Amino acid sequence: MTDSEPDAVGEDEAQSELCDLCGAMIDDGSELYAVVRDSSVVHAHDPKLDGGRMIVACSREHLRDLEEQYRRRPFIEAELWAGKIYRAMEEHPGGMSEEQLVEETGLTPAQIELGVLWQNLGALRWRQRFGQGGGADSSDE
Repeated sequence: MTDSEPDAVGEDEAQSELCDLCGAMIDDGSELYAVVRDSSVVHAHDPKLDGGRMIVACSREHLRDLEEQYRRRPFIEAELWAGKIYRAMEEHPGGMSEEQLVEETGLTPAQIELGVLWQNLGALRWRQRFGQGGGADSSDE
């Protein structure tokens, strides 16, 4: 199921939520929601929802704590751009030209280059940490 698909649960049935801070189950309808800025979030289909994460809390105090955590987390444009590029490429597995990628993502060629660099840096950091084989023990070889 993607972010935009409705649940199979009926509208009248209460759904349990988990507090994003403490993990407490909230099944009495008292959960609190907010949307915070998060450059790691790219919606499955709707670019207008990129960069926003819905958070759930069991209390106003936990909601404030969560909002503060996300306020302190840097919003990195290149991270968001990398996600937009990935989404476009997933929708066009046969490949696409740079012009098509610009059109599909709404990014400039310079933003696309920075998004790709961000992704490549993440891959390099992963390789440095885990080595060629991918396992934690691979770096000892």
